[in-house]
Amino acid sequence: METPNWVPYATAWLATIALIILSRRLRRRKLNLPPGPKPWPIIGNLNLIGPLPHRSLHALSQKYGPIMQLKFGSFPLIVGSSVEMAKIILKTQDVTFCGRPKFAAGKYTTYDYSDITWSQYGPYWRQARKMCVVELFSAKRLESYEYIRKEELRSFLKNIFSSNNNPINLKDQLSDLSLNVISRMVLGKKYTVKSESSETEIVSPDEFKEMIDELFLLNGVLDIGDSIPWLACLDLQGYIKRMKALSKRFDRFLEHVLDEHDERRKKVDNFVAKDMVDILLQLADDPNLEVKLERIGIKGFTQDLIAGGTESSAVTVEWAISELLKKPELFKTATEELDRVIGKERWVEEKDIVNLPFIDAIAKETMRLHPVAPMLVPRQCREDTKISGYDVPEGTRVLVNVWTIGRDPTIWDNPDEFCPDRFIGKDIDVKGCDFELLPFGAGRRMCPGYPLGMKVIQVSLANLLQGFNWNLPGDMKKEDLNMDEIFGLSTPKEKPLVVVAQPRLPSHVYSL
Repeated sequence: METPNWVPYATAWLATIALIILSRRLRRRKLNLPPGPKPWPIIGNLNLIGPLPHRSLHALSQKYGPIMQLKFGSFPLIVGSSVEMAKIILKTQDVTFCGRPKFAAGKYTTYDYSDITWSQYGPYWRQARKMCVVELFSAKRLESYEYIRKEELRSFLKNIFSSNNNPINLKDQLSDLSLNVISRMVLGKKYTVKSESSETEIVSPDEFKEMIDELFLLNGVLDIGDSIPWLACLDLQGYIKRMKALSKRFDRFLEHVLDEHDERRKKVDNFVAKDMVDILLQLADDPNLEVKLERIGIKGFTQDLIAGGTESSAVTVEWAISELLKKPELFKTATEELDRVIGKERWVEEKDIVNLPFIDAIAKETMRLHPVAPMLVPRQCREDTKISGYDVPEGTRVLVNVWTIGRDPTIWDNPDEFCPDRFIGKDIDVKGCDFELLPFGAGRRMCPGYPLGMKVIQVSLANLLQGFNWNLPGDMKKEDLNMDEIFGLSTPKEKPLVVVAQPRLPSHVYSL
């Protein structure tokens, strides 16, 4: 009986598939992978991750060590949880681990990875980074905007003074301050804009803050489609629907902003840039750019600048005041330093911070215990490599759990205790060189706006402590203060801090 023509082809095809599968299995067996829990079919280790992933991974690291491997659905993930691992990932092998995984958040909320945070490593990202360092966040540029930060801070302090000992939501007040500062620096004016055809606001202050909160939440969630791609189209958690809706709201606002800036530039010969959007538009016109900066790139950068500059400082200062309320003796130490160095007849200015080591220590201790991004932004391995003798294949996703590093008892005495004194006399900074303290990350993908973030955090915290005594409302005791957190790209308090501010300076100072 003659063999059909298709049989040899089918046999060859099946043999090839079998060889591919066998070679992959053999390769896996040869790899010396980091220790970690055994994954389940399909979901991997997602069953081990609770509502606060940084805490779940912290608990796992106590069992499996400072480098461990998990599987999130179809993707391998390594987690570094020590100073040594952070240094390898963020410095020694930074170029190997500076990729970004293509998550839904980057696709749907940042113009298909066109921003600074989620853009893929390559010419576009390198150009964006250079724009930030040389143009947007240079020392000279930040100094030129100091008057804005000073004006908005004075307005903020007056608003708190006018509360007349009534309870206030401190996070709301801090968000207003941060948003007003960053909006004037980036957009050239406050964040609420009105349609030219009517008096209707394009976005209200409350809506804008809600949009930023939603952006940080959606950029930090564990979307099931990011781990199990064939389920992405089902949007089982509803996150992609929310991302698309948020993107439309931001785009409507950002289109209005760019149209307004374009119109203003056309009306003036030899136009001089006044804000960061002006700078970005000028850069987009530069024919010498390696990669042309398109309109969606400008919108992506602008969104990053607004959101990043608003959330980190407000969250950090709220945590700082919360921790100090639980330890009144630290309030006394801080105010004694402020009264001695600054006095009671003027407000703290940015140039004074260098002479206020305890205020600086409070800020650092807050960022140690409550890092805004507890696992930094996820990275991705760009090529096969090794860490401490373990194999890390190309495409592996990478997290650095700075929340765990901040609680490492081999580095910090009594790591769960809020103790600013641990930084007094210690040369530990947040610039990405001291891997014990990495609130802004390190290496190539370190947050480029950290100099601005530190200025706003330090000076706003100093003025709040200088200008007011802080108390909990009613009969509430410090033991009743809720210190739980919620997870996202940032980690704010679950329940916003409500406090009573009692002025401690002469009344005329609040009108300065």
